[in-house]
Amino acid sequence: MRYFDLHCDTITQCFTQNKDLTENDLQIDLKRAEFLDAYTQCYAVWLPDQFRGQAAFERFFAVATYLSQEIEKNSNSICWQNSVDNLSQNPCQAVLTVENASALGGNIENVEVFRRLGVKLCSLTWNGENELGRGVMSPGNTGITPFGREVVAQLEKNEICIDISHASPELFWDVISIAERPVVATHSNAKHVCAHPRNLTDQQFEAIKVSEGLVGLNLYRGFLNDDSQKASYEDILRHTEHFLNLGGEDILAFGADWDGSARRDFVATGIEAVAELYEMFCRYNYSETLIDKIFYKNAADFFERQKSH
Repeated sequence: MRYFDLHCDTITQCFTQNKDLTENDLQIDLKRAEFLDAYTQCYAVWLPDQFRGQAAFERFFAVATYLSQEIEKNSNSICWQNSVDNLSQNPCQAVLTVENASALGGNIENVEVFRRLGVKLCSLTWNGENELGRGVMSPGNTGITPFGREVVAQLEKNEICIDISHASPELFWDVISIAERPVVATHSNAKHVCAHPRNLTDQQFEAIKVSEGLVGLNLYRGFLNDDSQKASYEDILRHTEHFLNLGGEDILAFGADWDGSARRDFVATGIEAVAELYEMFCRYNYSETLIDKIFYKNAADFFERQKSH
């Protein structure tokens, strides 16, 4: 089976806890992913909201460098996603992303650093408010700032897609109104199924679909069921089915959010559970073609299209 995941915080956890990507006690490592026939993982440099200014940029740079070193150390088993044209040459690939554009340190010129280091996706905020706009968990009704508008334009100019997971509703719609490239929600579920503020309304999902973007299913309990203690694998199917009913066959993917919180806060314990999820989808009588789209092909095709823009 093949698996393409749009979001994890694993490399940030590896950096802060001085752990190896090769083998660790987190939710993802390369050794446990060896069962997959093809595996691409987006590794997010996550910036908590307390990081601002030069300290935020330095944190980004340090974590991005750490990922580069881990890939170089494991070059026989993983490579950068855009470094080979034929996946069979190396079935395990990594994509560098940013969670919270406070990583720019308030300096528009650092978008060029993002591009040079290979960043492919960047969310404008985390939960709080920063120089670009308001995150969904921050009180208020403001959207994008003038600086945020500049950043969106520069990110797109540098072929870095906008990730609107964590954006406030106002920020979301501001981005939709100005974005010229596809917009992605790397790790957000359906608000119709679970009313958490981090989830997407049907209208937001439709806007992402119109932009020819992607939506990644999140395995965090709090985004799966209004009663997080009752969240289960079946809830993943509920969100999947809802998005499919909205016409999401070609834009739905996974963004599990591995290592984004404590292990107990996820319905799946780690990368090994992907096989269980796959089997569950098979039991639900989805076609092999549709399952492969959700688990791998939609995301892989999306990144391939971005190369040709």
